[in-house]
Amino acid sequence: MQNKLALITGGSRGIGFAIAHALADEGCNLIISGRNQARLSRAAKELSKKTRVTALPGDVRDPRSVKHMFTSISRKVKTLDILINSAGIAHAFRPTAEVSVKEWTDVITTNLTGTFLVTQAALPLMRRGGAIANILSMSAKRAFPNLAAYNASKFGALGFTNTLREELRQQRIRVIAVLPGSTDTPIWKTIWPEAPRNKMIRAETVAEALVAALKLPPESTVEELAIMPTGGPL
Repeated sequence: MQNKLALITGGSRGIGFAIAHALADEGCNLIISGRNQARLSRAAKELSKKTRVTALPGDVRDPRSVKHMFTSISRKVKTLDILINSAGIAHAFRPTAEVSVKEWTDVITTNLTGTFLVTQAALPLMRRGGAIANILSMSAKRAFPNLAAYNASKFGALGFTNTLREELRQQRIRVIAVLPGSTDTPIWKTIWPEAPRNKMIRAETVAEALVAALKLPPESTVEELAIMPTGGPL
């Protein structure tokens, strides 16, 4: 993976940041994006100790922002080897009857539409034999009560991922659905602040599993990568 180029959305914290570190350890060059400029700058400064990093602020929910981000990317490079769609948000545990339209729209637009917008913009740059990994959740296959918008966004994103995989087989572009169980990341501050995070898997564990999948020989692929806490769902 030496000198390959990876774009990671949501790359300034959580699973995205852990993946950025893991890819840097393998010799990849990085482009990381996120909405928070200060956090993005701190992440880029840390990652730059390992590899070459470009930090591009961007909002995956906004088509204009995504277009601007890829205009900047296209000025610097002609191809991408790896795309990691890791930008995502959640809402607090709340019955469907109490979920606001704003909460629903924000989660769906970030987790589902954002993955579509970034992927669509990246496809002209994707190198034959490259890889796209969409960071989803076990909520993409197992619905949990009081998480209507989050569940819907992840179920939809899995459907999109599966469709994309079939479309890109002839180009030998791997498309991996990453389905982590409960992972110790900042998203729990929104969903369930009192969650027992000591029972969760680490973001670094998810990153390690994904890198192993990306390093498989070119004639093989992992289509779904599920990583669960040993004790099962919380």
